[in-house]
Amino acid sequence: MARHLITSALPYINGIKHLGNMVGSMLPADVYSRYLRQRGHEVLYICATDEHGTPAELAAKEQGLPVADFCAQAHDAQKAVYDGFALAFDYFGRSSSPQNVEITQHFARKLHENGFIEERAIRQVYSPADGRFLPDRYVEGTCPHCGYDKARGDQCENCTRVLDPTDLINPRSAISGSTDLEVRETKHLFLLQSKLQNEVGEWVARHDGVWPHLASSIAHKWLTEGLHDRAITRDLDWGVPVPADTWPELAAEGKVFYVWFDAPIEYLGATKEWSDLDPENRDWKSWWYDVDTDVRYTQFMAKDNVPFHTVMFPATELGIREPWKKVDFVKAFNWLTYYGGKFSTSQKRGVFTDQALEILPADYWRYFLIANAPESDDSSFTWEHFTATVNKDLADTLGNFVNRVLSFSKKRFGEEVPAGAEAGEAEAKLGEQIAELLAEYEQHMEALQFRKAAAALRALWSAGNSYLEEKAPWLEIKTDKDGAALTLRTAMNLIHLYAVVSEPFIPSSAAAMRRAFSLKGDTATWVSAAEARALTAVPAGTPFTVPPVLFAKLTDEDLENYKERFGGDPA
Repeated sequence: MARHLITSALPYINGIKHLGNMVGSMLPADVYSRYLRQRGHEVLYICATDEHGTPAELAAKEQGLPVADFCAQAHDAQKAVYDGFALAFDYFGRSSSPQNVEITQHFARKLHENGFIEERAIRQVYSPADGRFLPDRYVEGTCPHCGYDKARGDQCENCTRVLDPTDLINPRSAISGSTDLEVRETKHLFLLQSKLQNEVGEWVARHDGVWPHLASSIAHKWLTEGLHDRAITRDLDWGVPVPADTWPELAAEGKVFYVWFDAPIEYLGATKEWSDLDPENRDWKSWWYDVDTDVRYTQFMAKDNVPFHTVMFPATELGIREPWKKVDFVKAFNWLTYYGGKFSTSQKRGVFTDQALEILPADYWRYFLIANAPESDDSSFTWEHFTATVNKDLADTLGNFVNRVLSFSKKRFGEEVPAGAEAGEAEAKLGEQIAELLAEYEQHMEALQFRKAAAALRALWSAGNSYLEEKAPWLEIKTDKDGAALTLRTAMNLIHLYAVVSEPFIPSSAAAMRRAFSLKGDTATWVSAAEARALTAVPAGTPFTVPPVLFAKLTDEDLENYKERFGGDPA
């Protein structure tokens, strides 16, 4: 089987992430990783907190903590939420790790040796009130492109245009709020992306027709506009230090690398963190170095991260002139909105992941988010849509099927799977239908089409309900007890099949369904087409129990409570 390296965009250290962040990178990466593992592939799913940059320093200052302490606490808080969502990372690291420092400095040295880093004197915003140069995110003001008055000096949150602090209208210090700003000369390192334009363009072109349109179109847009040389150092106290053996003057001034230079390198850094925990059995370079034909690398991210992963980081990797693994497939997502407005960490608009877990178990959120993933377009979260989806798909279609089959069988036949008659025409027809739907589900999962995969999974669940309604064992038992037993035995085999194939979407509920059967030697990781047609994985005589209700229906009162707590339409 193939080896699959999977990364999702690093969640920034500053604050608990909202549902849009979850569905834009980490959750679909987890679903895909789980699916690949079940199909027998070797998988390494890597992620980490992105801990450098201005917002971390500002948040630490606001909480009165040293930035290292703030990041350590915030990392643990985020990891607890991701554990709550059952994200099965192979390793969840930290971009402030010594491993990332080591690899980032190595990359910088190699780029310098190859003529792709240059030291330049630039004019930068200085705040006399703060007594320091202000890195880009320490400067706020009005975006010159869209007029948004809270734009940062690196990027406008409203229109996503990349900015320099000197582009802002009416700039002010994010530390003190002072508008008494000056522009002074200082020195920084620049990555000469302009010299790598053609190489990056050729590399991106090789993925045309392979990457989703969203990822390719954003990459080509940046290339068409032309790659500009970009400063990759900042005047901060917290970050990967510029190595003194290569740039002694800048190191003495305390320069650190720009967060967007070291953050993508943390994919490698986190893999080395994972490897260093068990160096005798783990080799991080076997995943990253000179492995183009051996490892398939898939990245997951929201569209605002696409330029950095399809243009800027590939430029870094190409300029190093070493055979580091480059991404094979970029799965990019549009926005999940909240009633049509943007989720916003800074403005606390929308539902955040820790709040979500306070309300309902993770599987409710996992299923809804993936079933409505913003793939071809933005999608909107509303409490009305969430409630309707939970009730129709999870509570009625799946949960009710499991409960009524097991409860009715226990009541009429006891606590073992009944034997009954041999499978007949209805069961053969059902088996063919299940095999076809399973193939469709697999096809969409292989293609990373998550909404279509969710629809195919839902169709699998619906097929069981249709079979049950057609056979009506509650009526059948009055005239044909063996026939009713056959129907229930077949339905129990469907429950077991659902437990196996639903695991990437709803792992906790899938485990509960599987635990319902005391099936010795149940090591199945997937269901073959032949097994789907036969539906005999759970034989007669197998003990079973009725699990607690898998999914509770949400009431009108629940809906009103959610809207009262979080608000409805933000407009």
